[in-house]
Amino acid sequence: MNKSIVIHYVSRVLWMGAALFLIPAAVSLYYGEYDSALTFVITALCVAIVSTPAAVIKPKNKQMFAREGLVIVAFMWVIYPILGALPFWISGEIPHFVDAVFESISGFTTTGSTILTDIESLSRGMLFWRSFTHWVGGMGVLVLAIAILPSSNDALYLMRAECPGPQVGKIVPKGKNSAVYMYLIYTVLTAVLIILLFAGGMPLFDSVCHAMGAAGTGGYSIKNQGIAYYDSAYIDGVLTVGMMAFGVNFSLYYFILARRFKEVWKNTELKAYLGILAVATLLISANIFPIYKSVGKCFRYAVFQVSSIMTSTGYSTADYNNWPAFSQTAIITLMYIGACGGSTGGGFKVSRVIVLFKSAVKSIKKTLHPKSVSIVTSDEKTLDTETVHGVHTYLIIYILLIFGSLLIISLNGADFATNFSAVTTCINNIGPGISKVGPVDNFSFFSDLSKITLSVDMLLGRLECLPIVILFSPSIWRKNF
Repeated sequence: MNKSIVIHYVSRVLWMGAALFLIPAAVSLYYGEYDSALTFVITALCVAIVSTPAAVIKPKNKQMFAREGLVIVAFMWVIYPILGALPFWISGEIPHFVDAVFESISGFTTTGSTILTDIESLSRGMLFWRSFTHWVGGMGVLVLAIAILPSSNDALYLMRAECPGPQVGKIVPKGKNSAVYMYLIYTVLTAVLIILLFAGGMPLFDSVCHAMGAAGTGGYSIKNQGIAYYDSAYIDGVLTVGMMAFGVNFSLYYFILARRFKEVWKNTELKAYLGILAVATLLISANIFPIYKSVGKCFRYAVFQVSSIMTSTGYSTADYNNWPAFSQTAIITLMYIGACGGSTGGGFKVSRVIVLFKSAVKSIKKTLHPKSVSIVTSDEKTLDTETVHGVHTYLIIYILLIFGSLLIISLNGADFATNFSAVTTCINNIGPGISKVGPVDNFSFFSDLSKITLSVDMLLGRLECLPIVILFSPSIWRKNF
């Protein structure tokens, strides 16, 4: 392990993070919230002072491999949310430190679960910071660092470790250029969403916060009632399309800009993603018709909630706790499927579901016809054994984490539906669950132990386990180059 390069990279990204605190500080100043502005500035100065020496001094050994990339990503995703919690805690707007950390981790991992019982009581600066953590965490802290900091030949190692999905590659020859293109696309799509929301009558501050929440597929709203507060079919429609768009693999947007339309058209994951969205919307619309007695309302609420849950955004326009059991079960199922790999969405990922399905079909064929040659393909390409094995391995770890977490938070005394959906929504970075953690409820009643467990679940879900797990591997620390 090249510890010097790990410390250098972590310090550089922290140095960049210090500058990020100045953005909500400026928002606080604009709204005359001088105490909040001072809190952000003090936090920024402290982070800058601590990180600058190691960030400026370049290590003699600049060699980096995959394990260094994994460790850097793991450290950053543990440190960043703790630093992000400081403004909440120092300002006293979230006085309990564990609650502040939970809120920050939920923000950066784009989960959207909250411990706040009165969201609107927060200052404008803090509300902006909550939503801004979604936007930064959505595409990735280190992807942002790669895009704006001086070039590195090892950028791809960091991107592979941080970006969600079973496969991460370069959309252009250099890893740094890939990060720049991804963030340009991300920024433009966010700006378009802000404009469309503002055009529909949503105030500019609200439009910016909700657009960042949708872009990062996080789901922090600045209203206690969530998106239902606006009661606008237009706003619901804009956010529905926006959430769907950010749940798509960002490489496809680059292919569209590069006029490589064939690669978009033949993309199996995109077809499956849109197909699942459509089928789930139709089934839930039909199931909730007896409640709303209107085809238009049923479709409006169903398509919004399906898009919100499958992309792991977590916004809500209706309390689906009051929907029939079939619809609630469908929603839980969508939480596990998740969005596309390479998007800002969470969940198990559609691409992995496809690989598991195809590998199951292959196994059945092999059982029926032992001498036959059967391969797993995706987008007309043969998937290597390592990729398929990786999906199976991740599934095992994923299931073990779910049941392990469920056992721990069951000590809290809540009902099974609450506990199960809380773990489900946190490890898949969704936000709301069902029962006592439904779309109009929060996580404030959980004990500190449960909140810490769910916070770890959010981190593991966002990084898909490996970077965090590798920190606890003794062999990774034995050798220092």
